[in-house]
Amino acid sequence: MLAFEGARLLDVTGPLEVFSAAARLGGRYEIHICSPDGRSVTTASGTRLAVDAAVPDTAGPVDTVLVPGAEELTEGRFPPGLLDSVRALAGRSRRVASVCAGAFALAGAGLLDGRRATTHWRHTAALAARHPTLTVDPDALYVRDGDLFTSAGVSAGIDLALALVEADEGPDLAREVARDLVVFMQRPGGQSQFSVPARTPRPRHDALRALLDAIAADPAADHSNTALAARAGLSPRHLTRLFRAHLGTTPAGYVEVVRLEAAQTFLANGETVTVTARRTGVGSDESLRRLFLRRLGVTPSAYRSRFHTTAR
Repeated sequence: MLAFEGARLLDVTGPLEVFSAAARLGGRYEIHICSPDGRSVTTASGTRLAVDAAVPDTAGPVDTVLVPGAEELTEGRFPPGLLDSVRALAGRSRRVASVCAGAFALAGAGLLDGRRATTHWRHTAALAARHPTLTVDPDALYVRDGDLFTSAGVSAGIDLALALVEADEGPDLAREVARDLVVFMQRPGGQSQFSVPARTPRPRHDALRALLDAIAADPAADHSNTALAARAGLSPRHLTRLFRAHLGTTPAGYVEVVRLEAAQTFLANGETVTVTARRTGVGSDESLRRLFLRRLGVTPSAYRSRFHTTAR
C-alpha cells in the first residue's frame, strides 16, 4: 500500500483489512505500507499511519501495488514524490490498483494512457477531461484493464480487494473473508455505483414518488402504463408527461432500467436466465436476451458467466 499525506483513511484500511483477513485465513499475502519518503503520514481524517519503509528503500518484485485516493489528487495536486513512487513500484509489480481518486495518481503517472478506468462518481468527469486518452466508465464499481485496476469511491475498494483475492486464491477464500468482515461477497465490478432509485432525483409529485417506490420494491409486478396510471389516479397521458418532466424518460423506460438492474443482480448471484426473466417481470428468456443486448451489448448468459461468483 502506497500511503501519502492526505490519503483517505478507508481507502487504505478497507483493502488492507481484506488482504489481512485473507492472510489470516490461509491466503499467501504479506502486507507492507510504504510512503514516498518513509515517514508516517496523516490521513484526511487526521489519523496518523506508520509505514514500513520509503519507496526508494524497498527492493525486489512487488505483486500488487495499491494506491488510495485523496481530494487533492482530483485537483491535480500531488504530494511530493507520489507520482515517482507510483511509477517505481508499478515498474516491478504484477498489477496496480487504485481506490477512489487514486486513479488520478495512476493517470498522472502515465499508467492509464489509452486504458479504461473508473473513479468516484463525483470525479469521473474531471478524470476524463484531464486525461482525454483515457476511457472513463462513470458508473462501474471497479474496472480491470489488463494489469491495471481502478475502483469507485471508498467502500468499492473493498469490493475490488475481494475480487483480487478471488482471482488469486479462489471464491471459497474470498467468501470466507467477506463473511469474516460481514460484507457482501462481492458486488460485481460492472454493477452501478448507485441503484436506479438511488441515482434518480426524488420527484416532488407525491403520486410519482409512490410509483417509483412501488417499482423498486417489486420490479416483476404489473407496471404497464395503464396499471401505473390507475394506481396513481391519473390518465396514462398525464402520467407519461409527469415522467418526462421529472425523470426525463417514459414510465416504460424507467421500469425497463429497474428490471435490467434487478436482472443483473440475480444473474450475478447465480440465478438462471429463465428464473431471472420471470423474477424481474421481463417475461421470457428471449425478451431478457434482447434487453441485455440492447442495453449492455452482452447476452444474459455471457453476463452471468462474467460476473457470477459461487459465493452466496
